[in-house]
Amino acid sequence: MTYSKNAPFRADVVGSYLRPDELKQARADYAAGIIDAAGLKAVEDRLITDLVAKQKAAGLHVITDGEFRRGWWHFDFMWGFNGVDHVAAAHRVAFHDEVTPADTATVTGKLDGHDHPFVEHFKFVKQFEDDNTVARQTMPSPAQTRFVLTGNKNAYPYDEFYKDDDELTADIVAAYRQVIADLYAAGCRNVQFDDCTWTRLCDKSVRERLGWSDEDAARLQQENLDVINTVIADQPDDLVINTHICRGNFHSTWLSSGGYAPVAAKLFGEENVDAYYLEFDDDRSGDFAPLAEVSGDKQVVLGLVTSKRPELEDPEVIKARISEAAQYVPLDRLCLSTQCGFASTEEGNKLTEEQQWAKIALVRSIAEEVWGE
Repeated sequence: MTYSKNAPFRADVVGSYLRPDELKQARADYAAGIIDAAGLKAVEDRLITDLVAKQKAAGLHVITDGEFRRGWWHFDFMWGFNGVDHVAAAHRVAFHDEVTPADTATVTGKLDGHDHPFVEHFKFVKQFEDDNTVARQTMPSPAQTRFVLTGNKNAYPYDEFYKDDDELTADIVAAYRQVIADLYAAGCRNVQFDDCTWTRLCDKSVRERLGWSDEDAARLQQENLDVINTVIADQPDDLVINTHICRGNFHSTWLSSGGYAPVAAKLFGEENVDAYYLEFDDDRSGDFAPLAEVSGDKQVVLGLVTSKRPELEDPEVIKARISEAAQYVPLDRLCLSTQCGFASTEEGNKLTEEQQWAKIALVRSIAEEVWGE
């Protein structure tokens, strides 16, 4: 039996966890041809089983595979579509003080979502659900996939397959809806869209670097909204779809800065998700005022505990910030989490597994004090 309440939870997580050294070695051995796919899967299966046990021991109501079968939080999902392939990126993504490996996804045929490997990945986690936990499937948002695939068309044209971005977008939507339907049939009731597209629009320096005018920014907001809401439309009532809005999380560094105000009306007012997982762990995140735009009865998960640094936050400071946020969204519609996952890529953030679990224990203890659950 699955836990009766679905996400978000008062004490929540974004979903990725630090990769054990054994897993990193197995992935390297597979890439080098030392072990085969079955050998890698055996290591993944065993370590994910251990991870699920640790999540349960930590008192979490949500279990994930920690993204242990992925190198990237987003590309591996895109590479799982028919008609999308893994290629070397023409340019590495520049984070605050590091650049990422040169990987990307590009269109090599008509997109299709049938037989996506993440469905089997979910089934493995689903078997561990019990009357205290719900299994979550994370994936990049449809807007994120659209951003990557349409952004690659100069280096990797797809004119052979699509006449324009709109036609490609329609197939992205159809592919997502196929994957979500297959996940639902496999018993998934909690999907999370991870999304860095909105925060790029909040950072003036990023917009300038990408050459986006104010008119471009307004158009991109609407395009983000349309592709996400079209995927969400008419999904089953018992399927919860939430979103994590990220400012970049690679090896403890970041991609963009700025509060949510420039996108709040569209993002918080019109995106039809059930809840937002939002980053509020440092000054780059801005204040809570944009939360006034959150519409209806949607919930907000406050990412007030950072996954980027090992130092534990002062619980009193976190509780005070929750009270401040409650001026804009009622306390009973708020939850608490880390601001992002611990390993959006296989490199992971700069802290130990022990420190990772201490962060989660802190989230849980504060949630119990604030909400009594």
